[in-house]
Amino acid sequence: MGGEEVAAFEQEYAAFGGVAHCVGVANGTDALELALRASGVGAGDEVVLPANTFIATAGAVARTGARPVLADCDPGTLLLDPEAALAAVTGATRAVVPVHLYGQCADVAALAEALPGTVRIVEDAAQSQGASRDGRTPGSGGIAATSFYPGKNLGAYGDAGAVVTDDAEAAALVRAIANHGGVAKYRHDVPGFNSRLDGLQAVVLRSKLRRLAAGDEARRAAAARYDEQLAPLADAGRVVRPVTAGGNVHVWHLYVVRVPGADRDAVVGKLNASGIGAGVHYPTPVHLTPAYRHLGYERGDFPHAERAADEILSLPLFPQITHDQQRRVVDALVNALD
Repeated sequence: MGGEEVAAFEQEYAAFGGVAHCVGVANGTDALELALRASGVGAGDEVVLPANTFIATAGAVARTGARPVLADCDPGTLLLDPEAALAAVTGATRAVVPVHLYGQCADVAALAEALPGTVRIVEDAAQSQGASRDGRTPGSGGIAATSFYPGKNLGAYGDAGAVVTDDAEAAALVRAIANHGGVAKYRHDVPGFNSRLDGLQAVVLRSKLRRLAAGDEARRAAAARYDEQLAPLADAGRVVRPVTAGGNVHVWHLYVVRVPGADRDAVVGKLNASGIGAGVHYPTPVHLTPAYRHLGYERGDFPHAERAADEILSLPLFPQITHDQQRRVVDALVNALD
């Protein structure tokens, strides 16, 4: 499936990520659904995930027929709170999906230590290509899904994704499901669908992969410059800088600050009017979206996620950003807060 370029990229990305297997697929949402299905998730199951994630995380769960069950985030890192996730586990829970948000890894080890053996961990690593926590990379010892959407640290020319794992059986099952359940020509052992990584995307990804480590390092340097330049605003309590959890090697897919006490939307509007490409990732927690109102949650159920959604904004960050460009961003932020 996929041809020589796809096979070569799969081998190279597995080596980059320190895992035994990589299966390229059509996009990141498919990747997460496939990882869930390969982990035994299906109709009638429950899957725990953070309330503060892109809607695709919940969408991938729903597409398996399982029910998304939400949990709050840590108020500092905004990563899934392990204790909150564990409290949401019931007898129907088949998996927990820690989201490696903004470029740093959630605490998979804490979940693995406390979860019952019947509950699988399926990592959403769409924003964390090159990240690690305590030396562990996404998917190592387990299974993870990633996205190569063009805006990611490793972006394709169009949509693309992958499942990474050390489990040969899981990798083979993902590959089969993504190929209409086929394990050989006209032999279909399991139900499946079409989610193939296109050879053209593999060519682009192979080329960009050679520069990914250097790009991640440049992002770390840029994040450190933002930390320094934003120190006066942080000391004054006007901005909260991002928090990196201990043991994390962050790849800074996004540099997300908080502006407590300010009208965040107005601040973003002023930045945009000044030519600064600030954004919000993400303005609405999953439980407050119309698409998932049927889950039965209400405002106030996940206070950390809800407060973050009202305060966060993402500042421009990319490997080539210069000190002067960052200085301009920070100056514009000062003016927007006044």
